[in-house]
Amino acid sequence: MHSKLVTMNRQRPLHFLVVTYPVQGHINPALHLATRLIQIAGAHITFSTAVSAHRRMFPFSAAPDQEIEDGLISYIPFSDGYDDGFHGYHSRPEVDNFMSRSMQIASENLSTLVASLAARGRPVTFIIYTLFSPWVVGVARHHGIPSILYWIQSATVFAIYYHYFHGYDGLVAAHRSEPLFTVRLPGLPPLHIRDLPSLLTISADDLLYSSLTTVRQVFAAADSEKAWPRPRVLLNSFDELEVDGLAAVDDEVDVITVGPLLPSESTRDKNAEKLTLAADLFEPDRKAYMEWLDTKPERSVVYVSFGSLFVARKKQLEEILLGLKECGRQYLLVVRKDNRGEGVELVEEENGMVVEWCSQTRVLSHPSVGCFVTHCGWNSSLESLACGVPTVAVPQKWDQRMNAWMAEAAWETGIRGELNEEGVLEGSELRRCLEVVMGEGEVGVEIRRRAEIWRNNVREAIKDGGSSDRNLKAFVEEVIRKAAE
Repeated sequence: MHSKLVTMNRQRPLHFLVVTYPVQGHINPALHLATRLIQIAGAHITFSTAVSAHRRMFPFSAAPDQEIEDGLISYIPFSDGYDDGFHGYHSRPEVDNFMSRSMQIASENLSTLVASLAARGRPVTFIIYTLFSPWVVGVARHHGIPSILYWIQSATVFAIYYHYFHGYDGLVAAHRSEPLFTVRLPGLPPLHIRDLPSLLTISADDLLYSSLTTVRQVFAAADSEKAWPRPRVLLNSFDELEVDGLAAVDDEVDVITVGPLLPSESTRDKNAEKLTLAADLFEPDRKAYMEWLDTKPERSVVYVSFGSLFVARKKQLEEILLGLKECGRQYLLVVRKDNRGEGVELVEEENGMVVEWCSQTRVLSHPSVGCFVTHCGWNSSLESLACGVPTVAVPQKWDQRMNAWMAEAAWETGIRGELNEEGVLEGSELRRCLEVVMGEGEVGVEIRRRAEIWRNNVREAIKDGGSSDRNLKAFVEEVIRKAAE
């Protein structure tokens, strides 16, 4: 722990309430941030998400809807009115009603939680919230507690949204059906429409249009926070990784880079402090996949996973299996139980293993893994960089398209697989990409060299005294000072 911060914290104990949207891609980075706050300052942490996710985090608890203590963090859920999860992504009215109703109910119940903590002698001194939770700001303000947005996507995507909401929405909307139209946003390199976050290119009658409205509310909420002289956000990236993205909003927003916030094992640093907490919403496969990896040569295995939300069509799964078979390389393929459509035979061959879910950071940090075929979620992108694993990028939606662009064009740690007219990555295209990334050609050699450079850059940023380490400590010190005022 940082002795200065620990001393300051003892004089005025900090109690952070970390509130996150109830999906895996939000919970993981929020939990890693909570872990770091404990590591550097000994802060008290209450971690809160909706009951639906809390139940899945602690499936074997005798009282899964109640507070859980693990000796470091208190996990206290709130109800958003959908304790069994939301399953109505079939019509626009259902989605719109879910978004508005869940925010209202969650706001009321989180406010009750904050009041309850104060009554128990555990007053919250600061609130951190993630994307899709703008309503948290109202709760914080009602109780007189300062708050900050923890942006769990890239700085570049943050800058794109910022400029879209500040005068460039008309330009993007006018060309949303032109994938190769070039958009020029302040401070950013020229980008194609197809590379922008997918929410910016959907029509007003799209099923997920209310999600764009929510992101707009997130920016408005961050703008309205009066604890700082101007808008301020914590961001899960590091200075050296996104120079342009950070500079693009430098005059308007104080962006505090504190990442990559990842499990310590993902840095392949055997000396890293092992205080990483995990909260899988999916049950890990019981197959001995790590032992299987132990039997494979260095950098020989293709790891394929498309995250916690993507649902592949039957045709896509068939093409992935075809491409893996044709490339002739060892592979570890993740296909969630809820993503195993009828008619797709997931028969393991001699050179492959199929699992329902696995510890991704453990897999990527294994020396046998030589390529990651990924949907390019931001967490997965950071994990591949931290482990020095080159990628074949197969983005689907959200921010993934921009992350794929950065991997290929900015970081040069992978290549993007091109989809056919049906939006499917064909087996032949997957085989081509794998041959480029893992082969001995000039491009593959350079990609692997760049991946190793970025692995070292990640370690420099997060080490004691690194840029992200300094930024987070300075932020905590400021929070302590403000709490004492």
